[in-house]
Amino acid sequence: MEVVADCLKGNEKAMKMFYEHFYGFALSTCMSYCENRDDALEIMNDGFLKVFRNLNKIDNIESIKPWLRRIMINGAIDHYRKNIHKQSAELNENIAEPNYGDESVYAKLSSEDIMQAIQSLPTNYRVVFSLYAIEGYSHKEIAQMLNIAESTSRANLSLANGLLRQKLTKRL
Repeated sequence: MEVVADCLKGNEKAMKMFYEHFYGFALSTCMSYCENRDDALEIMNDGFLKVFRNLNKIDNIESIKPWLRRIMINGAIDHYRKNIHKQSAELNENIAEPNYGDESVYAKLSSEDIMQAIQSLPTNYRVVFSLYAIEGYSHKEIAQMLNIAESTSRANLSLANGLLRQKLTKRL
């Protein structure tokens, strides 16, 4: 990939092309973990700075996309850790999970509806949900990344699922 070689040489035009090429991918990755677009943009831009500083460390050009994704996710997790103490997330462990019957009705929802519902979750639920359901991490891995107990990861996922069901049912 010639653009990467030019980025390594400090070519600003190549860096801009690289940024624009991966912009949508990086932003959507960050949006999965953020409450708002401004936070996602901040995390994404910080991530791109790390990418450009460390681009020389990548051995295989085909692994750029997963590497970029990992940088964006790590940035989002760091942002979460910094801000978790500022937030007083209220846990409601008694969220009812009603039986909605035919799950095929959810197929009528657009991906935009689903993403909006995910982004509206409290931060601690959204981060665990995204890491587990979207990225495929185990509760043990999530607990290590976020410095929480595995049981907290499981509880947050369960509560996130309950809230998502409520939010998405209202949109049907």
